[in-house]
Amino acid sequence: MRAASIGDYRELARRRLPPFLFEYIDGGSYDELTLRRNVEDMRAVALRQRVLRDVSSIDLSTNLFGEACAMPVALAPIGLAGMSARRGEVQAARAASAAGLPFCLSTVSLCPIAEVRPAAEKFWFQLYMIRDRSFMEMLLRQAADAGCDVLLFTVDLPMPGARYRDLRSGLGGAPGIIGQARRLAQALSHPRWAYDVALRGRPLQLGNISTKLGGKAGLQDFVAWIADNFDASLTWADLAWIRQRWPGKLVIKGILDAEDARLAADAGVDGIVVSNHGGRQLDGVLSGARALPDIVAAVGDRLTVLADGGVRSGLDVVRMLALGAHGVLIGRAWMYALAGGGEAGVRHVLAVLHAEMSIAMALTGCTKIADVTRDIVQPA
Repeated sequence: MRAASIGDYRELARRRLPPFLFEYIDGGSYDELTLRRNVEDMRAVALRQRVLRDVSSIDLSTNLFGEACAMPVALAPIGLAGMSARRGEVQAARAASAAGLPFCLSTVSLCPIAEVRPAAEKFWFQLYMIRDRSFMEMLLRQAADAGCDVLLFTVDLPMPGARYRDLRSGLGGAPGIIGQARRLAQALSHPRWAYDVALRGRPLQLGNISTKLGGKAGLQDFVAWIADNFDASLTWADLAWIRQRWPGKLVIKGILDAEDARLAADAGVDGIVVSNHGGRQLDGVLSGARALPDIVAAVGDRLTVLADGGVRSGLDVVRMLALGAHGVLIGRAWMYALAGGGEAGVRHVLAVLHAEMSIAMALTGCTKIADVTRDIVQPA
């Protein structure tokens, strides 16, 4: 199969990955209503086609947090990304750098900061509030020492959502040897992945937290570590603790309500990500596309507003920008590409996004990112 779109890469990922990994990437929480809303509400945003305008020169470049970017897109942090291809975060970071885009590394990535940083020209890091504050300080120092300028602080995971697909597939649920046996059987039924990742991609451990667990932080420890170590007592007051220890830009990820957006702006952060965690946390909430306009109206002139959720094409990036976002994070889009085609797949998807954005802008009469406003979408 020759992939032409993000949807094609999703199918390649489904074929190539063991089910427990594909369902982890593809799934959401509970009945997955919000997961579907993210995509459906995005597609419901109708673009206004405009004609007879000089669109012979299209410029997608922009600036995010002081960094020049080839287009207003960044690769979102994804836990366990390195399980989709051999040392996967490094491959994706190289692809992002080649495209002139930021790459954001997850706290629970396979590859640690020190391994990914040389591959990422524009390097961001994502962090959760962890009960062990000294361990958090260590991670913050590592990121700062590695030249990271932007910290995405995720606040919508005080506890993991109920992800039923993970229970059915074997990623969660049965502990110990039973769970390992289920995953092993699935891996053996996908020999190409097993050879590339399970054999050649070692060590298969959570690189950034392996020191916390005595050098042992494998896949079987992933869900348990999140449940045991994420701090559900986090409040707005704790942001001051982060700010005191972080010298760079601070971005709050997981805002879905205009009042929370105002509180974030009042706290002095540099940006927010309008996000429902890809439909993986509280099911039944607003999609990113639905929540974005009210949040932009509340704080869009006070800080940088990024958005994610349901982005499956360059047209969707343009839709998010038209709804007020200054930039867009892509998650599943690059993960499908990584699983389906490695670094080359991610490079291709980023090129596809660039081409699709260019066409969408041309056919809505826009020649630069500043032209992409609410005027190019039809009223709901």
